[in-house]
Amino acid sequence: MTTSYTGGCACGAIRYETSSEPIVELHCQCRHCQQRSGTGHSSYLTFGQRSEMTITGEASEWQVAGDSGNLKVHAFCPTCGTPVYLTFVAMPDLIAVHAASLDEPARFHPQIVTYGARAQPWDRLDPALPRFEGMPSG
Repeated sequence: MTTSYTGGCACGAIRYETSSEPIVELHCQCRHCQQRSGTGHSSYLTFGQRSEMTITGEASEWQVAGDSGNLKVHAFCPTCGTPVYLTFVAMPDLIAVHAASLDEPARFHPQIVTYGARAQPWDRLDPALPRFEGMPSG
């Protein structure tokens, strides 16, 4: 039996739900994630089928180009400011939700660390996790 992943913003104006399983769960230490989170990294569950995720509420969005030049679209609540999810213009099927936005954040089980080359010395993550200097390919 599959248990849905549900979550949303702090004020409840934006909600999401999917019965899909994430294709990867990761911590990202890129500079954009540091700036957006206000700390050393962001943590995500990435799902392969955006169409299988139901999202209610209206998110505000902003875009930024990643190292590859591809645009990342960050969605956040216009009321409380909570970052909720991230989509990718070049990979429209993918959607990544912020781990802390889950109703049950303990369901997040990080598998890798990306952009370890940009890690702040004070942001120490689990040393047992595979660490990539940038974004792994393939």
